[in-house]
Amino acid sequence: MININWNIFPINEFILTVLFLLILITIIIILPFKIEFFKKIKNYSTTFNHKKIGKIYLFLSFLMMFRGLTDAILIRLQQILCYKHKGFLSDHHYCQIFTAHGDIMIFFVAMPMLIGIMNIIIPLQIGSKDVAFPSLNLLSFWLTFFSTLLINISLIVGEFAKTGWLGYPPLSEKTFSPWVGVDYWDWSIQISGIGTIISSINFITTILKLRKKNLFFNKLSIFIWTCLCSNILILISFPILTVLLFQIFLDRNLNTHFYSSFYGGQQMLYINLIWAWGHPEVYILILPSFGIFSEIISYICIKNVFSYISLIYATISITVLSFLVWLHHFFTMGSGYLSNIFFSISTMIIAIPTGVKIFNWIFTILFSNYKKNILFFWFLSFILIFSIGGFSGIILSIPNLDFIFHNSMFLIAHFHSVIIGGVLFGYLSGLNLWYNLIYNNCELNNIFNFNILFWLIGVILTFFPFYLLGYCGMIRRINIYYNIKWEKLLFISFFGSILILIAIIFQLISFMFFKNKKNINCERKIFRSSEFLYFNNFLINNYNEFYYKKKYIENIFYITSHNKSYNPFLISLFFFFTSFFLIWKKIFYFKFFFLILIIYIIMYFYE
Repeated sequence: MININWNIFPINEFILTVLFLLILITIIIILPFKIEFFKKIKNYSTTFNHKKIGKIYLFLSFLMMFRGLTDAILIRLQQILCYKHKGFLSDHHYCQIFTAHGDIMIFFVAMPMLIGIMNIIIPLQIGSKDVAFPSLNLLSFWLTFFSTLLINISLIVGEFAKTGWLGYPPLSEKTFSPWVGVDYWDWSIQISGIGTIISSINFITTILKLRKKNLFFNKLSIFIWTCLCSNILILISFPILTVLLFQIFLDRNLNTHFYSSFYGGQQMLYINLIWAWGHPEVYILILPSFGIFSEIISYICIKNVFSYISLIYATISITVLSFLVWLHHFFTMGSGYLSNIFFSISTMIIAIPTGVKIFNWIFTILFSNYKKNILFFWFLSFILIFSIGGFSGIILSIPNLDFIFHNSMFLIAHFHSVIIGGVLFGYLSGLNLWYNLIYNNCELNNIFNFNILFWLIGVILTFFPFYLLGYCGMIRRINIYYNIKWEKLLFISFFGSILILIAIIFQLISFMFFKNKKNINCERKIFRSSEFLYFNNFLINNYNEFYYKKKYIENIFYITSHNKSYNPFLISLFFFFTSFFLIWKKIFYFKFFFLILIIYIIMYFYE
């Protein structure tokens, strides 16, 4: 049992103490002026409306993006200042920051933003009143929210893991991480993963069973196809993560030693399984982004995307091949040349269907009179950053070169180029494309359009120097170095991260404060625009009110209603308390809240 006293608060960490005081003062100052805001949050928190749930997913994602980027800036600043000495962060705090940054950006920024967009757009594009299971939809959000709260509480109460974002054993074992950090990491991701699995079941059922009459698979939009494949990947891969995290918990608390090599466990088995989840996770995130860019190309070119069928086959091929490439993450394991050759070839093969998509988009643009608007510049930025990240991935797929670049800054540059250029740019451009559907406004404020410059320049300045640093031998997560040439490149990277921070601030400001007011002529502008609208990749006329007004045909499979319920919130809340007291080994409180959790789950089933 761990004693809870003043020692659990990191008072000796100056940055964390100042951060906690700033958050507390901000809450005290703002709270009295935000009563109406909290009434709106209360309304959103109990509703089953897919659109409102999608909005709060997006709001949570942008808040956590700000938190994750703050961690990234601290890492960049630390590495500038650690030439010949340890910088301004302690080793203890620095290790927690780079661990939290990876987990936050994947699990609590990219995934909530993806699920938020799918929540809003999927029912609209298939002609459904809502998702198949609205109450489960709300439950999955609250599970995600409280897992986010759990990972942020580790800043103030206790510590976070110092193992890297995937918690490799033996560092995650009790011997090397005796306190609560790994348990915080374990349960925050566990709760988030359960919520994601629930969402995937919901979206797959929605797409398969709630489509508008006569909307067959060969008429679905590319975005719906990519969402379907992405959710199938979630349903197959995330249970692997769930089992792994539970086994790590058993290793740490019940001495099962699944992954303790000293007691007969297999550490490399853990790494194989975690990347059997981890690499499909990359395609879980990027496939819907490909679907969004297909919609954007259709919109700006006023025509169908070139070779619709080949895009579908490419999407399905990526879905299948994503499970055959996981070992390229650890070619240095020493598994033998036959395994390395197989996974090297499969990694190169998966680039083919991705290339098919890019060529389809380019051919669509070449043979059309495309519009040079802000969406077109989002697409160009995506092609530039993502293609360079993909080419560096081909370099890393060669085992001989991977032996050189493995665990270097070159690898960090590749990963961030793909995730930011491919995933994040896709989601942000999708918010731009569908802004009038999300917020019922005619257009987005110009400040949102302007920030693409900050994103593009910021990403280039931040991550392209990493390719040179990796080539020069700089390993990642380093806390002290002696090569003066690295310092200049690290300073350029730090300046680029500041530009990215400015871009995120612009987006938060435009979403929260400068949304254009809806006027009387707004619907007329939307419905009677001289421009043609594209829906399901087929040309429709400009009087299609189904797409915007949601006048749906009654569905014979499910009857959904926008009721309100506190049960999803309460189940997630008690799950949070159960996990928190389990982390701190307070068995009495754990049993108490676990019993309440079981009662509310039973009540939820009856409801």
